[in-house]
Amino acid sequence: QVQLVESGGGLVQPGGSLRLSCAASGSIFSFNDMSWYRQAPGKQRELVALITSGGTTNHADSVKGRFTISRDKAKNRVYLQMNRLKPEDTAVYCCNARKIVTNHWGQGTKVTVSS
Repeated sequence: QVQLVESGGGLVQPGGSLRLSCAASGSIFSFNDMSWYRQAPGKQRELVALITSGGTTNHADSVKGRFTISRDKAKNRVYLQMNRLKPEDTAVYCCNARKIVTNHWGQGTKVTVSS
């Protein structure tokens, strides 16, 4: 059973930074890709950033230049560095790991951007 555990969320002022972490129970290279999604209250879940097993990354237009997805093979972790946060970044952020057609999800970590 794959387990994904997110951490690093919290309350931050606009313009601030946070780093989210997703710890996987197995090797992150066993997955085709890993990604961060977010869901704000009353809105649909959206893809924020993705990293493939080969290391290719993609970021949503809304976060390009501010957020960066990365990974640490030795620690089986995927990170989301979030800089210059805006109130509209407020959401629950979830880690996803995909293996062929199977998706695994973490419980999520809440990020609130407010002054």
